[in-house]
Amino acid sequence: MTADTQKLQKVLADMGLGSRRQMEKWIDAGRVAVDGKVAHQGQRVGIESKIEVDGSQLRNLDTPRNTRILVMNKKVGEIVARKDPEHRPSVFSHLPKLGTGRWISVGRLDLNTSGLLLFTNHGLVAHRLMHPSSVIDREYAVRVIGKLSDSKLESLKNGALIDDSWCRFSDIQYYDGSGLNHWYHVVLMEGRNKEVRRLFEHVGSKVSRLKRVRFGPVVLPKAMPTGKLREMDARDVAAVCAWLEVPTVVKDTTDSTRRYKGSVLIPYPGLDTRHLVSNES
Repeated sequence: MTADTQKLQKVLADMGLGSRRQMEKWIDAGRVAVDGKVAHQGQRVGIESKIEVDGSQLRNLDTPRNTRILVMNKKVGEIVARKDPEHRPSVFSHLPKLGTGRWISVGRLDLNTSGLLLFTNHGLVAHRLMHPSSVIDREYAVRVIGKLSDSKLESLKNGALIDDSWCRFSDIQYYDGSGLNHWYHVVLMEGRNKEVRRLFEHVGSKVSRLKRVRFGPVVLPKAMPTGKLREMDARDVAAVCAWLEVPTVVKDTTDSTRRYKGSVLIPYPGLDTRHLVSNES
């Protein structure tokens, strides 16, 4: 992982100071300074930037804090947004309240897609999980009408130009099925808006159900009911933060004398999984 920057208004919003639009107004009003100079719209800041609001310095982006990560099995029909002009139900209504800061969704799933969705209270963790330079893959379970021919499978792996971007599955495997309904597992490196559905449409196949089952090393627990939420174990959070090279403090409330259970992580390049291996003995 490499050092990166984020938009100033996003950083301020992620610290829980207000919405991005409100932060933009603060910047326009000259209330925000970066490294001793009045900030401007579009400015980007890194982990070493010194940010002040109304003359008071905020914590650095890499200041350790109690990092939390939530795992949700999103259900169809809910949006991944805090506000919606159509008043549709939002995943954010299910999240626990924070004393400071706010929950940040790690990417999005569209209205008709279910499955794994991550939230964190740490802006830099969210940023690095989502940024293309991190090269983190996503896996989806896809139900399509009709079994795919070998030529269609090859086309999906080769990819297609969609909205001026080349899209393709890095892997596709047949999972199960009978009659009209057949399940495949596909892997994407980024996961642009409706990319899975549009790739299948490109080869003439219709997706009847779509569910994300993995985000990098994080897997959706098989026994987790749709619409439910759970907090990632402290040892998993610590392993993820170390992998992302994000300095942090994680409060471990787990009784160290008990057998470690409930991990949502799998072995993954660069991730320290010694706490997972120890459970197999």
